[in-house]
Amino acid sequence: MLTHTVIPDATAIHCRFSIFDWRLSISDHSPIGRRSRGGLLAACVALVLTAGLIGCVRRTMTITTEPPGAMVFLNDQEIGRSEVTTDFLWYGDYGVTLRKKGYETLKTHWEIKPPWYQYMPIDFFAEVLWPGRIHDARNTHFVLQPKRLPTSEELVSRAAETRERALDRRK
Repeated sequence: MLTHTVIPDATAIHCRFSIFDWRLSISDHSPIGRRSRGGLLAACVALVLTAGLIGCVRRTMTITTEPPGAMVFLNDQEIGRSEVTTDFLWYGDYGVTLRKKGYETLKTHWEIKPPWYQYMPIDFFAEVLWPGRIHDARNTHFVLQPKRLPTSEELVSRAAETRERALDRRK
């Protein structure tokens, strides 16, 4: 929201635009004088309009799972239960870990490649000069496998292997 105040006798111009808040005072006796107040106001309005036209790229990733409700970790940081959407800042390889009771833990990677407008020097125009907003939404889906209990034979075999290794270390 733009507000401006011109006070003829107090010789001050006050511009306010969301994050911008600045004041400019001109004395009637200064070399610039009263004639430039209109120009300064026009400059203030131009600055605010230019700031409003600056572009922005929003990047989001959505992770869904089958079955839903799995705990999602992205680069070893918990981001929530699936279906989960979060913002990301960079393109590249993300480590994804999914956990749900009764299912095997899934540790995998998800490589997110940048779109054409995120390569140099085009990215400068998309990030800074493009007059609108760009939303880069990425989605992926993972299927979790039910936990498999080992058979009796597998348990006996693993126990025998462990015993042999322990006895070998003692020698």
